[in-house]
Amino acid sequence: MSDGTAVRLEPHEIALLGEGPRAAVTVAVVELRLRGLVEADLPGTIRARAADGLEAVRPPSPLAAAVRARLREPAAQKSLVKDSDIRLAVALMRIPLAEAGLLRYPLLGPTRAARRHVRGLRQDHPLPASRHGLSDGERLLLVALHGEAALRLLVPRFALRAGLVRRAEVGGKSLLKNSPRGRGGGGGGYHYCGGGGGGCGGGGS
Repeated sequence: MSDGTAVRLEPHEIALLGEGPRAAVTVAVVELRLRGLVEADLPGTIRARAADGLEAVRPPSPLAAAVRARLREPAAQKSLVKDSDIRLAVALMRIPLAEAGLLRYPLLGPTRAARRHVRGLRQDHPLPASRHGLSDGERLLLVALHGEAALRLLVPRFALRAGLVRRAEVGGKSLLKNSPRGRGGGGGGYHYCGGGGGGCGGGGS
């Protein structure tokens, strides 16, 4: 078994090692959002949108492709992690990570080396004060590392309307009540790879 020194980790893989399948699926949803391939539908749901030609330029990660296929019909984020095709995509993600020594057998939880690596990445990549000037790859990495805090900073409107973050309560009233409704866009020797399926490009909100 490899010690993982040659592994190049994508953001959804980092999320899987750090927080599990739900976090990995969230990164995949944000990847699709940054590519313009999904949008918020009714409050708390997400759906795919037509974007001819974008996949040909740079195909999404296998996990993101499975998520987009499920989102041909609007769905809530919590239902995505239960979908059989998405669960299969997550299972296939685990194989090279386990072979690299980042997941331990038989339960496939993260190894100490994997947890140490993710902690190191969080220290090396803190949340910035602003989302401006970040590439898509940098945004995905921050979401993988910082979860909800990164979603609120980087894609706040989409994350709220799509149900990716908890609704903040102010004086007993949900902030979602005042938000626009309807459809809209909204260490070790391991290496973080911002390219590949994650991609790098323009931003989204």
